[in-house]
Amino acid sequence: MPAPPDPASPESAVPDPSVPESAGPESVSNPDSDGNGATCEETARLEQLAAATDLLRAVTDGIQQGTGELALQTQLRKDWPAPLVSAALALVEQRQRARRRFSRGDQMWFDRDLLEQATHEEVARYKAARFAGQEGPVWDLCCGAGSDAIALAEHHEVTAVDRSSAACFRTRANAAVYGVAGRITTRCADVTMLPEARGLVHIDPDRRPDGRRTLRIEQFQPGLDFLERLPDQFRGGAIKLSPACNFTGKFPEAEIELISYEGECREATVWFGDLGEPGLWRATALPSGETLFGNPLEVQAPMAEPGRWLCDPDPAIVRAGLVDLLADRTGLSRLDDAEEYLTGEEPVDSPFLTCLEIIAELPGSDKAIRRWFRDHPARDVEIRCRHLPVDAERVRRKLPKTGEEPQVLVFARVAGTARALVCRRPEA
Repeated sequence: MPAPPDPASPESAVPDPSVPESAGPESVSNPDSDGNGATCEETARLEQLAAATDLLRAVTDGIQQGTGELALQTQLRKDWPAPLVSAALALVEQRQRARRRFSRGDQMWFDRDLLEQATHEEVARYKAARFAGQEGPVWDLCCGAGSDAIALAEHHEVTAVDRSSAACFRTRANAAVYGVAGRITTRCADVTMLPEARGLVHIDPDRRPDGRRTLRIEQFQPGLDFLERLPDQFRGGAIKLSPACNFTGKFPEAEIELISYEGECREATVWFGDLGEPGLWRATALPSGETLFGNPLEVQAPMAEPGRWLCDPDPAIVRAGLVDLLADRTGLSRLDDAEEYLTGEEPVDSPFLTCLEIIAELPGSDKAIRRWFRDHPARDVEIRCRHLPVDAERVRRKLPKTGEEPQVLVFARVAGTARALVCRRPEA
């Protein structure tokens, strides 16, 4: 995202929703009513909250000073209406959470659902870079709180669309926090009813259309039928999906990229048209930017007994089905065709791999594991398992805790047999 301004207070960057477009370069269009009374009521509350800078400052100061929520509410309700105080407390709570994902999270505008679905700042920047150098216009559909629109605005002017006027308000406010409000226009509309939209598109369909999370693309809003028609309307674009959803086989003419950040698989991105290479599967690890791409079926890794090192692939590699390709590129072998763990005689320096030194190979039984740890006490034993039915907490409770060296206990199939591999990190 572009370098933001340094406002005097977290609220000073929020645009006044009453200011018309003609007021200046930083003003943005105000959406019409979305026809949802509850959402419009929420938008009105947000507008009141944006004007109540003293209240937001008082809430932030009170929380930083350790004042309990009940005491803080009682104190603040002497000067402000109770609903506004509750809204301020909820906003500041989400800002505290947002700091883990956004460099200006303590100034941004979220509710719980929009923060959970918002694209991590570094992931949004990474995706937006692929739009750079392309001709616009650029549309961000189902814009939510605007994290992707803000990143896209570093390269293009963006039209951000959402059916919720409250989401559009948050997009405008967050764009102001990052200094790009003049490059983003919001529209409150049904994203499936935009026949005039052309050019490039990013879309983040709602995964909670009825308030409950779903992993089936058919149940997203908008659903699979609409997403499949996007290449007919736009010359290129990106569809943001959960890495856990059922995207396999759904977009055969697109490129599928799995993106991780600091070892956590954050999203699956479907790139189509001018922005993607049909049939390609890609895994990218951030913040390094390391990427691996190819056909998951083009190579088959050899199987081998555990060597000196166990190498655990990044979850983006696993979800993209590129474990065999990674093994081929690094000279490693698989423990079993049903396991993603790789092994070799030397560690491999790669953002895609966590390498652990194997110090013991045990049967997968509780008795064998307890006996080994009784004779070789350890502390802070991390337990890893992908496919075997293991109750990690139960195993951990039964291990002695008298040792000094932290270790990792990995349950995996080796040539079809359940085994337990005791490992240590290289720095241990």
